[in-house]
Amino acid sequence: MTKTNPIGVFDSGVGGLSVLREIRNALPHEDLRYVADSGAAPYGDQSSEFIISRAQAVVEFFVKAQVKAIVVACNTATAVAVQSLRSRCTIAIVAIEPAVKPAAERTRSGVIGILATNQTLASERFAHLTQEYGKDVKILAQPCPGLVEQVERASLDGPRTEALIAQYVVPLLEQGADTLVLGCTHYPFLISAIRAVAGPAVSIMDPAAAVARELHRRLKSNNLLSCRNTCGTEQFWTSGSPTQVQPVVEALWGSAVEVHALPAPRY
Repeated sequence: MTKTNPIGVFDSGVGGLSVLREIRNALPHEDLRYVADSGAAPYGDQSSEFIISRAQAVVEFFVKAQVKAIVVACNTATAVAVQSLRSRCTIAIVAIEPAVKPAAERTRSGVIGILATNQTLASERFAHLTQEYGKDVKILAQPCPGLVEQVERASLDGPRTEALIAQYVVPLLEQGADTLVLGCTHYPFLISAIRAVAGPAVSIMDPAAAVARELHRRLKSNNLLSCRNTCGTEQFWTSGSPTQVQPVVEALWGSAVEVHALPAPRY
């Protein structure tokens, strides 16, 4: 493993691009490799066994690509699969999870709302977060079926998206939530629409920047930070249809990219 090896980042689909964006900002000289497991998306309503299998297949792809670190840019994959991944892989794995602790510290009303997938909210890992940091606050867990699919279509606004957001956010506000946690990496792409419903007084928390800082810390401690002065590159793969996924990635990433077909895993 050398300082010039790339970093692997993956999500069930394109949502992890919100994390990749923060990583690029924090680590401008690193080469980044992104996998959107769009052929299996969304993870949120899949079985634990399925999610673990898919996550392991992506990690095996990254191992073959000789990445120096892996970022699990998917709350559901973290909740369900990260322990299994770490037990099987010697490469450093940095994972995202809902920002329950900072939300509990920030709330003024004592009520926080967690927007996430069914699998994330039902996981033991999320239960541990709420038990550890939710003793002095009321935590409202809100599953958000349909939002991932809207982002996967790059439908970031419009009547359907706005109706879904109102359906999920308004009940939290009515119960006194003054802090909302984005517990899925797809949701930061909807932050403008969420803000329109929640209003300016409500804090909206996205843990992606904290993930980028932790990745920086881990690379530095392992003496693996790139020493180059040139800008790093990005490469993209998907298990879905590259011709369908590429325009969505370009819309969310904000520039022209080439999306490659992810090789099928060998079981």
